[in-house]
Amino acid sequence: MKAPLKVICSFVFLLLCALLFSSFDKGAFETVKIVFPYKQAGLTERQAAAHLLSRFTYGAKSGDVDRVLKMGLEKWFQQQLDGNIKDESLDKMLDQYEDINLTNSEVENKYPRQAKVLRMAIRDGFVNKDSVGKGDQKAYRKQLQDYMAANGLKAEGELLRQFINQKILRAAYTNNQLHELLTDFWFNHFNVSLTKNQCASFVPAFERDVIRPNVTGKFQNLLMATAKSPAMLIFLDNFTSTGEQGATTSIEDMQMGEKLKPAALNRLKQLQNKKKSGGLNENYAREVMELHTLGVDGGYTQNDVTQAARVLTGWTLAPMGSDGYGAAMEKVIEKVGEANLQKRGFVRNGDFLFVPTRHDNGEKIVLGKKFAAGGGYEEGVELLSILAHHQSTAKFISKKLATRFVNDHPSQKLVDKMAKTFNSSDGDIKQVMIAMVSSAEFWTPDALREKTKSPFELAISAVRSLDAEITQPYQLFSWINKMGQKMYYYQAPTGFPDRGQYWINTGSLLNRMNFGLALASQRIPGIKFNLSSLNDNHEPESAEAALITYGKLIMPERNLKETIERLKPMLSDPELVNKVEKAAAKAPIAQPEMQMKEESGDVMMAGLNKEKPRRNANAVQIANGNNTMLAQVVGVIIGSPEFQRK
Repeated sequence: MKAPLKVICSFVFLLLCALLFSSFDKGAFETVKIVFPYKQAGLTERQAAAHLLSRFTYGAKSGDVDRVLKMGLEKWFQQQLDGNIKDESLDKMLDQYEDINLTNSEVENKYPRQAKVLRMAIRDGFVNKDSVGKGDQKAYRKQLQDYMAANGLKAEGELLRQFINQKILRAAYTNNQLHELLTDFWFNHFNVSLTKNQCASFVPAFERDVIRPNVTGKFQNLLMATAKSPAMLIFLDNFTSTGEQGATTSIEDMQMGEKLKPAALNRLKQLQNKKKSGGLNENYAREVMELHTLGVDGGYTQNDVTQAARVLTGWTLAPMGSDGYGAAMEKVIEKVGEANLQKRGFVRNGDFLFVPTRHDNGEKIVLGKKFAAGGGYEEGVELLSILAHHQSTAKFISKKLATRFVNDHPSQKLVDKMAKTFNSSDGDIKQVMIAMVSSAEFWTPDALREKTKSPFELAISAVRSLDAEITQPYQLFSWINKMGQKMYYYQAPTGFPDRGQYWINTGSLLNRMNFGLALASQRIPGIKFNLSSLNDNHEPESAEAALITYGKLIMPERNLKETIERLKPMLSDPELVNKVEKAAAKAPIAQPEMQMKEESGDVMMAGLNKEKPRRNANAVQIANGNNTMLAQVVGVIIGSPEFQRK
C-alpha cells in the first residue's frame, strides 16, 4: 500500500503545482480592466471619444468618432495599446520603398559615404588619385556617379528620402495610430540626428528595429536596445570611448593561461594600441542620465557621469558591411576566432560589440553602487538596469508621457500616480499609459484641447481629416520643414520640445495658415482629395454654412461658435491666399514666445492686413459649386488656431 500511496501523493502534489503555476500565469497575462472616468468630468461619450482620438491618433478621420463609440472607448484604447491591427493597405504603399528594410550592414554596402566611394573608385582604377580635386570637377563628379551606377551603389540622400516618406505614410495611414505616436515620442526621447553624418545611415534601422518594437514594452528593454544601437553609439560618441591607460585589461592577462598564436596575439595588441589613442568620452553617460532616465534633477553628480562613462567603455560597433564601420575588428574576429574572443570577454549582439581591451576594468562607483575591479560587459548592463529602475526615472518618464499626452504642465498628482505604476509594473510602458488615461486628470477641462500640434502633427492631421490620397509624401515633408520642424534633423540630443510655446509665434501662424490654404486648394503636388464627398456631395448654401459644416466635419465634437465668428472675415477676402503667402514669406519663424490662444487668429490677421477686408460676392458664391471658395473655407479651418489644438 505504501508504493501506491506514494504515487498518489506525488500525483496530488504535481496537480497542486500545476494549478498554482497556472494561476500565476493567468494573473501575469490577464488584461487589466480599463475604466475611463469621463462622465465625472462632465463629458458625453461622443466628446470623450473625440478626446481619445485627438490624443492617441494623428487626427480623427471622418466617421472615427462613431467607430470608437461602436467598439467602446476602453476596448478601442486597449486595441490601440496592443497595436496588432493589420495594415495591408499601408504595407502595399511601403513596398515601393525597397531600402527601408535594409540591415545596417546592407546599408553600409549599398549607401557608402562619399569618401568611401572615392577610395573604392581609386582602388578599382575608375578614378586616378592624382586627379582628385583638380581639373574639371563636373567631369570628376560624373566619373564617381558612373562608378556608383556600375556597382549598384546609391547616394545616402535616397535612403533618407525613402525613410522620411515611409514615416509620413505610416502616420497618415496606419490603423495602429497609438503605436506610431509612441514611436515618434520615444524616438524624440532617445533622439539621434541626421545632421551627424557618421550615424545618419543607421537612423532608419534605429527607428525600425530599436524604437518601434519596444514602444509599449518594459522601459529597461528600450533603454538597453538604444544603448547598444549603432546610431546612438555614434551620435553620442560612446563607440570611441576607452578606458584610461593602465586601467584596462592587458592582452596577456586575457589569455587566461591559453597562449594565442603570434599572428592572433598581434591582431589583439593592434586593437589595444588603437584603443589607447581614444580616451574616455562622457557624452553618452551624461545624456543617458540627464535625458534618457533620471532627468536633470535626478540626483546624480558630475562624478557619477565620469564613473558611468568608465563603466560603459568598450561598448562599440560590431563589423558592418564589407568595408564599413568595424572593418578592422572583422579581421581580428576572423584571425582570432569568435569562440576564442567570447572566452576572453568579447560580447557580440547584432551590430553591437563589447571589446574588453577597450574597457576600463578598474573599480568604479556610480550612484553609490560599487563596481569591483575586473568587471566587463556585465557592468554596463547592471548600470543601465539601475538607471531604468531608479525612482527619479519613474518620475521623469511619467512626466514626459503626461506632458505629451495630457497637457504641457501635468499635475504632480497625475505624475505620481503614473510613477507608482511605473515602479510596481517594472517599468511597463503599457501599464503606465493605462494609469494615465484612466486618471481623472486626463479628462479634466485643463486637458481638453490644451495641447498644440507640432508642424508634423498639423500636416498629418490635416490630410487625415480630408481623407487625402498621398502619392508624394516628401512634398509634405517640405511643408513641415517650412513650418519649423525638420524631422530627424534636430541636432540636440534633447529632441524637439513638447510644449506649445515652442511652436507658436506670428511667423509660424502665418506659415500654418499658408499650408492650410495651399493644401485645401490642392496646390501641394501628390496630395489629392474630394472636398465635396466629405459632405456626401451636398453643397452648403453659403460660405458661412460651409464654414459651419466643414468645421464640424474636420473638428468633431467641439464648440466652434467663437472660432466661426473669428474666421468669417477671412472668407470674404478674395486676396486672402496671396496675402497669407506673401506675409508668411516676410515673417520667418523665430523662437516662439507665446502659448497658443484663441486670440492667435487676431495676431495672424494683424500680420496680413490691418484694414477691414471688403466683401466680394463672387468670392463667396458657391451656389454653382465654386470649388475655389470651398477650398478657401477648408483652408481657413485647417489654418485656424482651433484646428491646431488637440
